[in-house]
Amino acid sequence: MIVYRITTKDLSASLKASGNNARWNSKGKYVIYTSSSRALACLENIVRRSGEGLNNIFKVLIIEVPDKIKISEIKIKKLKADWHNFQNYNLTQKIGDEWISNCETCVLKVPSVIIKEEYNFIINPAHTEFKLIKILKAEDFEFDKRLK
Repeated sequence: MIVYRITTKDLSASLKASGNNARWNSKGKYVIYTSSSRALACLENIVRRSGEGLNNIFKVLIIEVPDKIKISEIKIKKLKADWHNFQNYNLTQKIGDEWISNCETCVLKVPSVIIKEEYNFIINPAHTEFKLIKILKAEDFEFDKRLK
């Protein structure tokens, strides 16, 4: 499986997790967010950055997750109807934190809030299979100036 991550050029040489809190992890839980397409990775960046933040120099990482790596999945139908609302971050973070702590799989497939029919893939760098995941290529990426 190929997944995509858009990051600033200075952070594009390797797969590193920041430990910042996000939808599926609380602060101090180190995971790497990736998306099923370049377009979704782009949208995910736009909703988290201000317009000024889109003027940095970016790279899109093309990442290979070998087929032999088992993937856990969070299905929308198992989530509360309003799981995507900001006030429910604690609910999705709890799910993600439990997955991180259990460390049963290296990758977690989660629905995108932006496009619910598409998916993001969260990678746990503490899992033993993480070493099998490779950056195939880092390509220049420029956000269209019309995006705000």
